[in-house]
Amino acid sequence: MGRKNWLFSTSPEGARSTAIWMTIVESAKANHIDPTKYIEYILLGVAQLPTFPKKEQLAAYLP
Repeated sequence: MGRKNWLFSTSPEGARSTAIWMTIVESAKANHIDPTKYIEYILLGVAQLPTFPKKEQLAAYLP
């Protein structure tokens, strides 16, 4: 799955970003969570955290 997607990454940073998003989506699928709703939940929740959140605060958003 990754090989074809990484062909469109124009830089190492772009490939890393793609890998992060794919990991989030596949983790949600593996835990029987709708990826779209999970990403929305993460983006809305993490935006409310302090600038330097603690590990425990971030762990609450794992699938």
